[in-house]
Amino acid sequence: MITKKWLSKSRIFGLGTLIAGTSCSYRQNQLLFDTHVANGNIQAVSVAPYEYKIQTQDMLQMRNLQDIGYIVNIPAGNNTNNSGTSIPQPQTYQVENDSTVALPVLGKVKVAGLTKPEAALKIQHLYSQSIKYPIIDLRVVNLKVSLFGEVKSPGSYPLISDKTNLIDMLAQAGGLTEKGDEKKIKIIRGGMTNPQVLLFDLNDFRTVSNPAIILQSQDVIYVAQNKRAIKNEKMQDFSTVVQPGLLFLNTALLIFTIARK
Repeated sequence: MITKKWLSKSRIFGLGTLIAGTSCSYRQNQLLFDTHVANGNIQAVSVAPYEYKIQTQDMLQMRNLQDIGYIVNIPAGNNTNNSGTSIPQPQTYQVENDSTVALPVLGKVKVAGLTKPEAALKIQHLYSQSIKYPIIDLRVVNLKVSLFGEVKSPGSYPLISDKTNLIDMLAQAGGLTEKGDEKKIKIIRGGMTNPQVLLFDLNDFRTVSNPAIILQSQDVIYVAQNKRAIKNEKMQDFSTVVQPGLLFLNTALLIFTIARK
């Protein structure tokens, strides 16, 4: 026979299981890019302006702006200028493991460790020995950042401009969802070797003038949930777990009632 003592214990056990299950579900959903997990340092201070230095395996796109083909205004989809001359297209070159890039006429040129202006100036000087007044435009086309969390279009985005900032990138991703917390925007920077977590509050007007919001290649941007979304998620988890528990208790009460008759 089912006793009141057994029933009381079963209720306590069910409630304990319910709380534990809800807590685990919530923690699993909120551990992404937690500072303890990432072993990073939360920082909200300004940093010195950043300038990217070319690395091995980077993809460089280069063109000579002195070529008239790059200066004449060309309609979209048309690869010829007004005189019918074919328009030369930018060429892409990979920086090899020996820190060099193989370029036409010049051969191998060491560029790893240089900033883009430094590399462009070096290549321009070398080409000036065989080309009249070259103007070298150099871009690193493989730079990108990743967006996670409460943004409307998470994913990887290329860094086209050297001065792309956090606000620009969030706009490209469609902005924050209604669950996003604009007071807790994290940038995980430095890779696996020296990860740092920079914390930004978009409600603080000083964030706009903070040079740390200028994005660097391989930055990871994470938008956490706001308090209201977390509360709603807890309630949903609670409801999901409590329904089987209530069914079990109702069944136990029914059996207990029948057994007493």
